[in-house]
Amino acid sequence: MSVMLTLILVVQLLSALTMIGLILIQHGKGADMGAAFGSGGSGSLFGATGGANFMSRTTAVLAAVFFVCTLSLAYFGNLTPASSGSVLEGAAVTAPAPAPVDTSTAAQIPGNKPAAPQDNSVPPAVPAK
Repeated sequence: MSVMLTLILVVQLLSALTMIGLILIQHGKGADMGAAFGSGGSGSLFGATGGANFMSRTTAVLAAVFFVCTLSLAYFGNLTPASSGSVLEGAAVTAPAPAPVDTSTAAQIPGNKPAAPQDNSVPPAVPAK
């Protein structure tokens, strides 16, 4: 199955690159009008209109090949073996224990912090005069 998918992918890549090259070397619709009045279009390889027909037909065939390869890759990519399930079924994820929550009413009032315990063993320092 992997060899077939690789082959389809290679055909898709080659058809895409060839199609890009053919599209870039084709003349626009305005170039055909100039060739009809003799502005150098008769010296082309396929004649004044033969090249456009050949290249446009080749581009259409390559587009069809690209489309079929894309659909087949999507089809084979969505096939899942019947024996395997989800990737996450085997992974058991446990959340850490939540921190204890202070539920006293004084802690729930905004701006009201609980008093910190003070150490009364040392008297506060008296400022010198």
